Amino acid sequence: MMEQMLTYSFFQRALIVGILLSVCSSLLGVTLVLKRCSMIGDGLSHVGFGALAIAVALNLTPMYVAIPCVVIASFILLKINEKSVKGDAAIALISSSALAIGIMVVSLSSGMNMDVNNYMFGSILSLTKNDVILTVILSIAVVVTYFLFYNRIFMVTFDETYAQAIGIDVKFYNTIIAILTAITVVLGMRMMGALLVSSLIIFPGLTSMKILKSYRGVVVSSIFVSVFCLITGMILSVIWSTPTGATIVFSNLIVYLIASATRLIRR
Repeated sequence: MMEQMLTYSFFQRALIVGILLSVCSSLLGVTLVLKRCSMIGDGLSHVGFGALAIAVALNLTPMYVAIPCVVIASFILLKINEKSVKGDAAIALISSSALAIGIMVVSLSSGMNMDVNNYMFGSILSLTKNDVILTVILSIAVVVTYFLFYNRIFMVTFDETYAQAIGIDVKFYNTIIAILTAITVVLGMRMMGALLVSSLIIFPGLTSMKILKSYRGVVVSSIFVSVFCLITGMILSVIWSTPTGATIVFSNLIVYLIASATRLIRR
């Protein structure tokens, strides 16, 4: 079955993009979950949908419009969180506003066409060679940046006060995390859809934390969990003829429940 699937070019492109996104999202997911900012992925995906809707309405290249818009939104989100509105309220403020703008633009233009629908719900068939090239370049940049600042991100994740006391620029590294998350979210929207892309960030880290305790162990485990669930979900989506993004999330849910049951048995 797997050999037959690999003969299809669309499946090959989806596999390349999916594995790269799984690695990026799992790395960032551990940090975001521990910082209790896991919903930032959901908020930024809504911003991404708003930007994509505007790009489609103006006949612009969606990805090239969405990436800078979502990165800017991540900056704004950090500033709002620092100055006035805190936590989940800041994410809700940005995400609901962007989603409303996107829906208005779609309704005032051509309506929910196929391109907008693919970004909203995801589509394995919509991935193009240009999407693969852009994903490869930016995913490598995300992974390299993460490991380049691994030690600093680790300290900022666990104790911002201590990190600031020893001279680490906490705001700078929080900004780095936000930018990397923004890039990963936009790249994942093509295959997973705006509604489900945040699950790639949340599930693998939570699953690994049910089994392992060390930070490094959780990071490594979340990569394997994310890639495994992605490949499993893609195969099941072809067999069952179900949406790819939803099936990948379903696979993550099953693995999470197994990990939770394993933890209970150990106790």
